[in-house]
Amino acid sequence: MPTLKVTDDSFEGDVLKSDKPVLVDFWAEWCGPCKQIGPALEQISDELAGSAVIAKMDIEDSPMTPSKLGVKGIPTMMLFKDGQMASMKVGAMPKQRILEWLAENGVQAG
Repeated sequence: MPTLKVTDDSFEGDVLKSDKPVLVDFWAEWCGPCKQIGPALEQISDELAGSAVIAKMDIEDSPMTPSKLGVKGIPTMMLFKDGQMASMKVGAMPKQRILEWLAENGVQAG
């Protein structure tokens, strides 16, 4: 399952009203570390299909939501559960560390 592209307009419906946990990756085209974690997030999206949603929000295309949420640096990953931010990580991490962080927050495959 490919990652879900989220915008300022779709954020509420796609993230806050989701019945599954949603990891939102705030990124930009010019951000090297953001591009570095992109393939890992695509793989995680496949592995967690049915359990969680992996979403990406381009801060250039949709600046209002990251600003409202206090995103200061990118990549910033926020995990939302039941419409609330449950956890946040700033900076690139290897795939295994992202999976561990998700597991620590109760998000696992299956």
